[in-house]
Amino acid sequence: MYDRGIVVTAVAALLALLLAPPRAVGQVARGPATEDFDSLAREAAEAREAARLDDAIALYWRALEERPDWDEGHWYLGTLFYEAGRHAECVGAFGRFLELKPRAGPGWALRGLCAFEEGGHAGAAEDLQKAVDFGLGGNEELLRATRARLALALLKTGRFELAVERYTHLARTEPETEALLDEIGLLFLRTPLLPSEIPQERRALVREAGRAGYLHLSLRGEEAKEAYAALAAAHPEDPWVHYAYGVFLLRSDSDKALGELRREIEVQPDNVMAYLEIAFELILRGEHAEARPFAEKAVLLAPGLFAARNALGRVLVEVGELEEGIRHLEEAARLAPESPEMHFALGRAYARAGREEDAARARAAFAELDRRRRDARTGAADPARTERP
Repeated sequence: MYDRGIVVTAVAALLALLLAPPRAVGQVARGPATEDFDSLAREAAEAREAARLDDAIALYWRALEERPDWDEGHWYLGTLFYEAGRHAECVGAFGRFLELKPRAGPGWALRGLCAFEEGGHAGAAEDLQKAVDFGLGGNEELLRATRARLALALLKTGRFELAVERYTHLARTEPETEALLDEIGLLFLRTPLLPSEIPQERRALVREAGRAGYLHLSLRGEEAKEAYAALAAAHPEDPWVHYAYGVFLLRSDSDKALGELRREIEVQPDNVMAYLEIAFELILRGEHAEARPFAEKAVLLAPGLFAARNALGRVLVEVGELEEGIRHLEEAARLAPESPEMHFALGRAYARAGREEDAARARAAFAELDRRRRDARTGAADPARTERP
């Protein structure tokens, strides 16, 4: 099973780090040695190497009382808590380690893995993302476990757009397993659950959605098309099914995609994402008047969603209502100041209105944000296109 494999892999990576020389993790400069501290540290290491977990934990605690800034001690104490299944204490130990070594990627990874097991999924996602950002020193097994748990933590906390990028990577690098299909199925059905929490009556739907989504993310287009068609035929009244199928079709069959997205609205009249996808697709086709009611509905449903303001603002600019369009685009830029697309659209609108100084500022902001995004880009594609250039 995929889920069990992740845990086993994480433990294997953990053991590899346990056996690594302390310098691989990092040490602070030590002050003058004390006989008590040196004896305790030596006995703790001996107990750890002999797999006497309780003895080792007690000895590391005593040694750390003598020398609280001993980062190696906090590291090993955290890994011992992880092995013992004492996840809350593991989080605390790695927290103390990270106070001393705040850029140590493996420390963030292991604290995140412990936090996940403790049920702190939001905190786990933050820690695991920092681990990826700081790097894991070439430990591929730990990196694999970190990425997998990060994806699941984002899913569980409902951050679906961020999770898409992570599952795209997993779909292109991991074999197809039941657990991975279940996770991707939950993602595409926008359901913030763990696979173990799926109600029995929805397991078939989730697995079928996961199969279609896995094929989609792994760029197996023809197989994905067949899987989506079968999914929509088998579950025509389930929310998010027609949306997923429609988003997949947008790159190959615009008319059919719009039909599926409209069908999604019939099933789920308050699905703001479906309204947005229709609006953006009609904007791309130059059908701005036709896009207007869908963009307006999106703003009505989610006035604080920057993509909705983006869509309506662009539509209004194109149909000649410049002042009102700029107002929505400015609000979108306020809601998403780091979005290059927002500044690009705003720059075009200002230019149309003859506001050249404002247009120049917006273009400069776009250029800088776009440069940063290209520098940080991972190459993963988001099939749920909630903003478009």
